[in-house]
Amino acid sequence: MEKIRLKSVVENSLKEKRAWFILAFQALIVACSFWGSFLLRFDFDVPNPFGAIFWTLLPIILIIKLVTFRLMGLARGWWRYVSLSDVIDIFKANVTASLVFLLYVVFVRGVAGFPRSVLLVDGGLCFLLMGGVRFLTRAFRENYLTIPGRNANIAKKVLIIGAGDAGQAIAREVRQNAALEKRVVGYVDDDSAKRKQRFQGIPVLGSLDDVDKICLREEIKEIIIAIPSATRKELSGILKRCAQAGVEAKILPSMGDLIDGKVSVKLLRDVDVNELLGREPVRLDAEEIANYLTGKAVLVTGAAGSIGSELCRQVARFSPASLVLLDNSESPLFQIERELNYQFPNLSIKGVLGDIRNRARVSGVFEKFNPDIVFHAAAYKHVPIMEENPAEAADNNTRGTIVVADAARDFRIESFVLISTDKAVKPSSVMGASKRAAELYLQGLSTTGNTRFVTVRFGNVLDSAGSVVPIFMDQIKKGEPIKVTHPEITRYFMTIPEAAQLVLQAANMGTNGGIYVLDMGEPVRILNLAEQVIRLSGLKPHEDVEIIYTGLRPGEKLVEELFRPDEGVCNTSHEKIMVANTTTPDWETLQQQMEALYQATRKIDADRVKAVLEEIVPEYQPFSLLAKEGFRN
Repeated sequence: MEKIRLKSVVENSLKEKRAWFILAFQALIVACSFWGSFLLRFDFDVPNPFGAIFWTLLPIILIIKLVTFRLMGLARGWWRYVSLSDVIDIFKANVTASLVFLLYVVFVRGVAGFPRSVLLVDGGLCFLLMGGVRFLTRAFRENYLTIPGRNANIAKKVLIIGAGDAGQAIAREVRQNAALEKRVVGYVDDDSAKRKQRFQGIPVLGSLDDVDKICLREEIKEIIIAIPSATRKELSGILKRCAQAGVEAKILPSMGDLIDGKVSVKLLRDVDVNELLGREPVRLDAEEIANYLTGKAVLVTGAAGSIGSELCRQVARFSPASLVLLDNSESPLFQIERELNYQFPNLSIKGVLGDIRNRARVSGVFEKFNPDIVFHAAAYKHVPIMEENPAEAADNNTRGTIVVADAARDFRIESFVLISTDKAVKPSSVMGASKRAAELYLQGLSTTGNTRFVTVRFGNVLDSAGSVVPIFMDQIKKGEPIKVTHPEITRYFMTIPEAAQLVLQAANMGTNGGIYVLDMGEPVRILNLAEQVIRLSGLKPHEDVEIIYTGLRPGEKLVEELFRPDEGVCNTSHEKIMVANTTTPDWETLQQQMEALYQATRKIDADRVKAVLEEIVPEYQPFSLLAKEGFRN
């Protein structure tokens, strides 16, 4: 209550100071315009008798004009938003005040000896000064002139398609709102009458045919389509041009459609993936995670990927002793290391370029940085691509895990956490089988040393690279139909932060050899998800955006599962986390099978790779077999 009371006192104080400032400023303008009218009347050499008249009438005109201005609302309003209607109000107030002053001069003082032309000049000067000061303030605010503190170099460069009223309104809003961190570079418009013109001080740079070269020349980062009257077909053509230019595009709906509810204002922003989840995001125990991570040396493999990078962000929050980012993709690794160093300047962060399949490199990383905890997120995950490249899938997902896990055991680290997938349950794809083989290896390895090996299994991650939501959004932006493989296909979904927190929680609570799964609620139909993305983009499914079915892809199942029927489910201390009741495989047999898999991958023998995976994972049913049997589950 004290804070609220103090805030109210401060706000009232500021309002009171602003009111006195406006009064003083208006008084100065009235005095200057009145004296200026005398100077103009007498060619800047006012004789003594008329100077005395000025000083006699100055208090009167101040009272008349200031009271009139206050009664007519000129003491209110923000100068930064001055418009034509404000100019009209200033004109009316000045005319009224001048008439009142004229009546005083005629009926109270008398017109004898008073230069009557001063009345007319005074009214004009006062109007020009009051309007001019407000417009000058707006000019500074809207960046016609340089505003101290605003750095135009960091603002995102924007191109507006459409130089009409809507486009000009967007340009005005961008100039007025510094928080947007945008700078309008220009317009494009197909109206030849607008070519080489300037609107709101911003030039029309060309037509739609010039979008590509304008974006390249001006380094445009975003395009705003401000043509509310455009048809769906016209918008589709414009969106294709934006896509060809490689620039993100946003569409401005008409104000009428916004009022009628035909279009959502959410069209102006990206879709929030949390709105697609269908449930409240799971919140995990931050205190327990902090106790587990604080002061520990942490290594994250696949640190530049969607899950790996979010893991790094989450881990960094809990003040580890050091954080090592291992990835074989140079540019994304540079970006995440740069981001984390900026956000956590006091944390020891090291980006390491390397391949998890290279034993010498992995051993060197463990020896140099001596991690306490390893989060193994590095993996190939795209099912159709892995079906075409089975040797690479097995080599990276299975053997890569073996290499890193062996190093963790040999260097006696505290715990190792494998990021797995629901596609490892009764797999129909090489990708799923390779991840299940990695799970089995960790279970076997958990019996051979002091390192605690834990597996975390979850479903699809909303908004991760290559997931359906970004693909759907990209198709909408390009004006293309949304493609769904099957009307009945379902998936479990979670957000990237949820996935990362689950991994941290499981690492803290997991028992050696355990497989942990997040309770992700009911599975979501991909068709329903596509329709929801369309609606959140302000459009109508099946009307504004067509949905077409392309058929299941190689390795793709109709329904995913989180547990195998023989695993069973046990609860944990966290109500949203479950653990699979699994049996440990025969370690000697498993090692022989893994060696056979390695030899098959070395020879890039796709058939042999799949055959060995079937030996390791008996429930694996390759997609080719399922397709022949007409089985999609």
